[in-house]
Amino acid sequence: MKWIAGLLCAACALPAQAQPQEWPQRPVRMLVGFGAGGGTDILARIVAPAMGAALGQPVVVENRPGAGGSIAANAVAKAEPDGYTAFLLNNGHAVSAVMLPSLPYDPVADFQPVSMVATMPLVILSGPRAGFGSLQGLLEVARHNPGKLNLASVGIGSTQHFAAELLFHTAAVKLVHVPYKGTPNAVAATVSNETQVLMETVGSVIGQIRGQAVQALAVTSSTRFPGLPQVPTVAEAGLADYAVTTWYALVFPAKTPAAVVEKTRAALRAALAGDEVQKQMLNVAFLPSESTPAELGAHLKAEIARWGAVRAKAGIK
Repeated sequence: MKWIAGLLCAACALPAQAQPQEWPQRPVRMLVGFGAGGGTDILARIVAPAMGAALGQPVVVENRPGAGGSIAANAVAKAEPDGYTAFLLNNGHAVSAVMLPSLPYDPVADFQPVSMVATMPLVILSGPRAGFGSLQGLLEVARHNPGKLNLASVGIGSTQHFAAELLFHTAAVKLVHVPYKGTPNAVAATVSNETQVLMETVGSVIGQIRGQAVQALAVTSSTRFPGLPQVPTVAEAGLADYAVTTWYALVFPAKTPAAVVEKTRAALRAALAGDEVQKQMLNVAFLPSESTPAELGAHLKAEIARWGAVRAKAGIK
């Protein structure tokens, strides 16, 4: 009878052995849709080591640049929903959904939100010869000279372009949008007065602001940016309904298990709470930001709707 008891014990052990091992059992890839040294890449490399420490497995940043982040997005959308392929996206994900309706993935349904990671305001700049003095001064000149002022950005359909068009609509002014290939060219044009205004992310131009090569007229966030506390918000200039920030969020492929999502969110929360991570983020103008998966999903849908409306009103091609 001992052999029967042994068989029964072995049979009892089978269900436990068949259970999947606790996630993660190997490194987790964090895809970034832009090249090394860009803002999203920098943020990924700040938070990834701390997240890996919390998870007990490395989080490895992998760059898949191209097509405004959509190459990386497509790779994640098609990946196995096993928790080993994550995507650090930015607000360009919502802009791509508006500008590129034939994307090979659904920008909402093909992704499982985890959490917001960070935000960064944009800043409205003028050159040293523009003489506006403030955003109110700029808007006053623009109202009396419709179509006579030029505003630079890093390209048609960029977040900066969309934020500028929303500003024009909110303030009921008309400026001429002039796209440039990259921030250095746009800054140079504004310094030389080829363009009188520039819309750019704070992190891209904070050095030029502190060096007084350009004047910061206002930040686009709802509150002042801690790294530039002397610069007012657009709302303080009288446009109470205007607020725009660039934002960064972590997602998995759709159908990733809820337990994996929650464990990842806890690891991210622990990483963002670290003093060293917060210091590194603020040094490059990122502000830590968290959310629930549901809040992030709702935010993404709202952003797509918002920028779709801006595109329609501005006639952006």
